[in-house]
Amino acid sequence: MSELKDLITIISKALVDMPQAVDVNEVEGEQTTVIELKVDKTDLGKVIGKQGRTARALRTILNAASTKLRKRSVLEIIE
Repeated sequence: MSELKDLITIISKALVDMPQAVDVNEVEGEQTTVIELKVDKTDLGKVIGKQGRTARALRTILNAASTKLRKRSVLEIIE
């Protein structure tokens, strides 16, 4: 399992009420890695946050981590 996937998993589980429902998938592309985050429907608002602030913060952290690893990655929150 990659560091980026671990990072998103740990942060997401800390944010939600039902951590057992958190599912993170990593899709490797040629240039970009897509991290797919699925949470329980009741926890979707917690992961997205007011006006998408939490989601933006998650993407910022992921961006910083992937820059350090010299990779490109994108976070997709799947409903």
